[in-house]
Amino acid sequence: MKIASFLLLFLGLTAFAPTPRLTTVKLGTGLAVGVPAGFTALPDDGIAAKYPSPRRPLAVYTNPSGRVDFSVAVRPTTFESMDYGVLLKIYKSSIQRLYTKVDFLKEDIRTVNGRDFIYFEFVSSVTDERRNIQLAPIKRYQTVQYAIKGQQLYVFTFVAPAEEQAQWKPTALAVMNAITLK
Repeated sequence: MKIASFLLLFLGLTAFAPTPRLTTVKLGTGLAVGVPAGFTALPDDGIAAKYPSPRRPLAVYTNPSGRVDFSVAVRPTTFESMDYGVLLKIYKSSIQRLYTKVDFLKEDIRTVNGRDFIYFEFVSSVTDERRNIQLAPIKRYQTVQYAIKGQQLYVFTFVAPAEEQAQWKPTALAVMNAITLK
């Protein structure tokens, strides 16, 4: 009886938790995302510095401290949305190869605003094991969604320090639920 009362109280309190404020930003024809309040767009030179790659993200939004990012990337693909079951396994394996350790919290194929997405939520750790000096691992809380539209793969990534996971998880989930890709 006590457990049932506690669960009812917990569910009642969390039902009224504030929803993160998002601003809708159109990034192209048929693509709109929800950007958290207070986040600003990185200019092209800022994206190049923070994400040094020949294939830079389409857009990156960061919080005032620069520690939390939401990025959108577009890549060519030969896969189709009917391949999501196979792609879930491929992308999971790719994520595991990128980091020293990955703790998956959730992995799924889910529908957001009428479009299917491959979804991952995880905490990643990177440890520098090349030196004799052992540095503390870098840990990040991440949510990543993949979607295919035509010949393009869209990748939506929300990254925050792992120690701030509890603070940023509701925002990350709201951002991923606000993506519109038509």
